[in-house]
Amino acid sequence: MSQKRANVSFEFFPTKTDAGHEKLLNTARELAGYNPDFFSCTYGAGGSTRDRTLNTVLQLDGEVKVPTAPHLSCVGDSKAELIELLNLYKSKGINRIVALRGDLPSGMGMSSGELRHANDLVELIRQETGDHFHIEVAAYPEMHPQARNFEDDIANFVRKAKAGASSAITQYFFNPDCYFYFVERVRKMGVDIPVIPGIMPITNYSKLARFSDACGAELPRWVRKQLEAYGDDTQSIQRFGEEMITDMCRRLLDGGAPSLHFYTLNQAAPSLAVWKNLQG
Repeated sequence: MSQKRANVSFEFFPTKTDAGHEKLLNTARELAGYNPDFFSCTYGAGGSTRDRTLNTVLQLDGEVKVPTAPHLSCVGDSKAELIELLNLYKSKGINRIVALRGDLPSGMGMSSGELRHANDLVELIRQETGDHFHIEVAAYPEMHPQARNFEDDIANFVRKAKAGASSAITQYFFNPDCYFYFVERVRKMGVDIPVIPGIMPITNYSKLARFSDACGAELPRWVRKQLEAYGDDTQSIQRFGEEMITDMCRRLLDGGAPSLHFYTLNQAAPSLAVWKNLQG
């Protein structure tokens, strides 16, 4: 693979402090040197980070000069609020969106907002802005943690794709077979949009285990046991994580994955270590 052909993208989250924001921009500038397809920037539960997301997206797109896709969630917002935000992004030259249902902030009932599902948001974006936006949607190879069952979740993904999604980014996973099975299933159901694997570098076992349990990403037992065995040996954890994720990414790309989307957690080094290994 050549760095000249962009086949990687990176996700950031908006920070709460000026120092954190400056660090994010420095990370983004470093990653921009690897010709990513795009950056994405997350959006808090119920739009709780809307202004920070907006400001971060405009800086990454305008100053760092990498096309940047804001996450946009429909839970908790009215159609009018969503349309206003879409038109604002459009007026600023943003042409990519990650369309999500979104997480409910604690204490907010399911009745919040006029749109209940991500496919409703995809339909709204297409109705209001036509083909202006490249729309990314989420995919869950190991099933969304709130889905009733895998069949329901597959059907939900198909609805999002057929509502007008351009491509999809998966929740992170550590078992390539679940990705290949998911893609095979949705292809049989008539969905042909690119499905980009989401990649989570391994740098800290306790945080990874906690996060994975919360979002429904399966951390294989052999991985847990190996990471536990390293205890507080950060170097060994990172070395093992880099090798394991590199091997997984290589298998994904060899198996036909269109590109890779790294969840950076606003750090450049862990994602770049894997990406550089793949260039060899």
